[in-house]
Amino acid sequence: MAMMDELVQQIATRANLPPDKAMQAARTAIEFLDGRLPPPVGGNLGRLLGEGGGPDVGDIAGKLGGLFGR
Repeated sequence: MAMMDELVQQIATRANLPPDKAMQAARTAIEFLDGRLPPPVGGNLGRLLGEGGGPDVGDIAGKLGGLFGR
């Protein structure tokens, strides 16, 4: 399951929202964070979570971990 799907599922469950409303909430949160996080994450969060046909999330997570010394 893609991370975006997991996020939407968690929002739907925890906030007791239908899936379409949970997706809208997730996209709103992603847009909010995209504008405030520093590069390389800011502006790319949707792709990192698997929305928009971006690259493999596991690969990106490993690369980001390297940026933060992990």
